[in-house]
Amino acid sequence: MTRTRLSTRARWLWGIGAALAVSAVVVAALVFQPWLLFVDVRVADAIPTSVATTAPSAASTPTSAPTVEPAEQVSPPPPAGPIDLIAGTFVSHEHTTTGSARVIEFPDGSRQLAIEGLETTNGPDVHVWLSAAPVLEGTEGWFTAAGYEYVDLGPIKGNLGDQLYDIPTGVDLGVLRTVELWCVQFSVSFGAAALS
Repeated sequence: MTRTRLSTRARWLWGIGAALAVSAVVVAALVFQPWLLFVDVRVADAIPTSVATTAPSAASTPTSAPTVEPAEQVSPPPPAGPIDLIAGTFVSHEHTTTGSARVIEFPDGSRQLAIEGLETTNGPDVHVWLSAAPVLEGTEGWFTAAGYEYVDLGPIKGNLGDQLYDIPTGVDLGVLRTVELWCVQFSVSFGAAALS
């Protein structure tokens, strides 16, 4: 009789242990989402081409310019199309990340962040941030952005390709000059680009 009780108790304990192990695996899978490492999401947003903004050459400037009264001075017309304000190249942090980023301003004053040629790992809850954090290469830069001012432009559209994000009005690009691919769930940077 004692032998039967131990056998039943052992089966009962084994069943509880197995159920706990399965539950732990399910919870870990939901948190870490390891299947994302094997799934690529390619984005092909149409990135606007910027118009050239060049200063007049010395050859086209007359040697003796006529004097212009201040009241007669006319401000130059606004650009005919979008212009690049600042740009940079991604460095890798927790995941190998390559590509470039640039801020485009349109004639109406609106701005967009263009990420071009992006290649990184897919991951859970990765967002695109404009941040005041410095860009540090390698493991030193993994957690840097967490302690700085930032604006969240939304979840990353994909881990490959070209993508556009609207920049809210009033964002100070003199302060927020870093693009971070920030994993909110684990508070770590996949990669970052310093804009200049």
